[in-house]
Amino acid sequence: MSLSKQHEIHTRRFSRNLGLGLTLAALVAIFFGMTVVKVTRGDYQMQPSEVQNGN
Repeated sequence: MSLSKQHEIHTRRFSRNLGLGLTLAALVAIFFGMTVVKVTRGDYQMQPSEVQNGN
C-alpha cells in the first residue's frame, strides 16, 4: 500500500516545530557563548568558602 499525500496539518505542524527548534537552538547557543565569554574573561571567580572546601 502506497503512502498518500501529507495532510495540510502535518505540513503546518512541521514548520511550527522547525521554527521552535531553531529558536531553542539559538537560545542555547547564546547562553553557551555568554558562558564561554564570561569564563575566558575571568569574570567568574570562586568564593573563598568554595576554595577552602575544594568545590
